[in-house]
Amino acid sequence: MKLLFVHQNMPGQYRELVQWLAAQGGHEIVFLTQRVKAPKFAGVRTVVYKSHHKTDEDAYGLSKSWETAAGNGFGAVTALRRIISEGFTPDIVIGHVGWGEMSFFREVLPDTPMIGFFEYFYSARGGPVGFDPEAPVSDHAPYIMHGHNVVPLVNIEAVDIGHSPTRWQRDRFPVSFHEKIYVCHDGIRTDKLKPDKKASLSLNRIERPVTAGDEVVTYMARNLETTRGFHQFMRALPHIQKARPNARIVVIGGNEVSYGGKSKHPGGLRGQMEAEVGHLLDWDRLHFVGQVSFEDYQRIIQVSTCHIYLTMPFVLSWSLLESMSMGATIVASDVAPVREAMRHGETGLLVDFFDAEALARQVVDVLARPADFAHLSRAARQHVVEHYDFLTVCLPEHIRQINALVPHDLEIPVP
Repeated sequence: MKLLFVHQNMPGQYRELVQWLAAQGGHEIVFLTQRVKAPKFAGVRTVVYKSHHKTDEDAYGLSKSWETAAGNGFGAVTALRRIISEGFTPDIVIGHVGWGEMSFFREVLPDTPMIGFFEYFYSARGGPVGFDPEAPVSDHAPYIMHGHNVVPLVNIEAVDIGHSPTRWQRDRFPVSFHEKIYVCHDGIRTDKLKPDKKASLSLNRIERPVTAGDEVVTYMARNLETTRGFHQFMRALPHIQKARPNARIVVIGGNEVSYGGKSKHPGGLRGQMEAEVGHLLDWDRLHFVGQVSFEDYQRIIQVSTCHIYLTMPFVLSWSLLESMSMGATIVASDVAPVREAMRHGETGLLVDFFDAEALARQVVDVLARPADFAHLSRAARQHVVEHYDFLTVCLPEHIRQINALVPHDLEIPVP
C-alpha cells in the first residue's frame, strides 16, 4: 500500500505506527512535514514543505489561526501535487488536521480515503481557558477560541474519519463530530517502557549515581508552564523539602511555552516562580535538567520514588501513561482527562490542582511510606498494558480503521 502521513512536526502522534508499517515491508510510505531536521526512519521517505504564507504577529485575532492554517494548507497541497507528479499517488492519507495541512487535499485527491487526527476543540469553558483564577481571560476569549475552531470545522468535511486519543478529547468536539471520530490512543510501548530496579542516574553536585534506592521526586513537562501546573509544583517544593531533608527533586522541561500564555517575568515562568519561592528552597537538592533524551527520561522515571504529573483540563501527556508503564508511583492533578486514565487509590493518587500544600502532603506521604504505595505502581502498569499498549491494543484498532477505508486487496493483516 502507498501511505502518506502528514504532520508538521514529524513524527508526532505517528511515531510508533509509521515505524511499524515500514518494518512490515511491502508498503511505500511518504511523510510530509515542515520539520527540516525530522528523524530518519528506515523505509520512510520524508518530504519537507514550506508554508505558503506566514501570519503577522499583529494579524486580526479572530482569523489569525485560519490564516496560518491556510498558509500551511496551501504549502502542503503544493508539495502533494509535486509528490504525485513524481509518481507517488497515495492509497490513503493519515495526518494531523490541527495545523491546516490537509485542508485542501480533497481538491487534489477527491476519492482517496483520509484519516484525520483531531486533537483539541477550543472553548472558553471546560478546558484550560479560565480554569486558573491567576490567569483571568478577557471578554474576547470566547470569540478567539471559536476562531481557532475554523480549522477543525473545515477539516471534519475533508476527511473520511477522524481519530482522537482519548474520550475526553473527542468529547470536546461538537456532538455532530462524534460519530465520525474513533477513540484510540496512539499507543505506549509497554514492552520497552518497563520498571528497572537497576537503573541509575548521574546528576550534577552528586558524586555517585542516583538509584531507585534513593529518595527521588520527579516532575516532567515538555516546557515548564502553567498549563502543566509548574507554578503549583514549585509552590509545593518548600513543604516537600522541609518534611523530607534527603529527597532530591529532578525537573525535566524547557523554558519555552507550548500551551497557554507566557509569563511576564523576564526569566519566564521558572524565573517568576524562583522569585516567589526560591528563598525557601534547598537548591543543592533541586536539579533542573532541561529537555533530555528519551533514554535519560526513562532512567529518571525508573529511579523516581514519587512522580508528579500536573495538568489543567487539557490534552493528556504521553508522559503520564509512559510513567505508569514504567511503574512509577504518581501523584497527579484531579482533572477529567487524568481521571480517564487513572483512578485515585487504585492506579495513582489525585489531588486538587490548586492546593499546593495538599500536593506536598501526598508526595511526602509516598516518600515516607513507599512500600505502602507500591501496589499503585504495579496496578498502573497493568492498566496501561491492558488499555494503552501499542502492539496489542492500539495498533490493531488503527489497522482496522485503515482497512475499513481501502480496497480489500490493500488491507493490512491485523496483528
